[in-house]
Amino acid sequence: MIIHYQGKQNGIPTKFSIRIIGNNISKTSSNFQIDFLVGDKPLPTFKTAIHKRLSNCLKEIYLFTKHNHITLDAATEKVAPRIVPYNLALYNYHKPVLFMA
Repeated sequence: MIIHYQGKQNGIPTKFSIRIIGNNISKTSSNFQIDFLVGDKPLPTFKTAIHKRLSNCLKEIYLFTKHNHITLDAATEKVAPRIVPYNLALYNYHKPVLFMA
């Protein structure tokens, strides 16, 4: 799943992408891998890129954006067409974490 946002980094307009890969380990467990990109270049996040919960992925991106003076514009969200419906539902449920004050 890839989500694109327009935003600003240190006041400069920039295009950001969040790539979320859901890896099902079993019927009861899954892992989520995240990449936070500026254009095609991945940005290093604080912790690991693999999390047990999607909400933890989004919290990490939120903390990274706050620390690096990055703002994302929620109105510019574009979701790539190839997506797993369950992951989209989870993302939409936890999306407010990205835009906390």
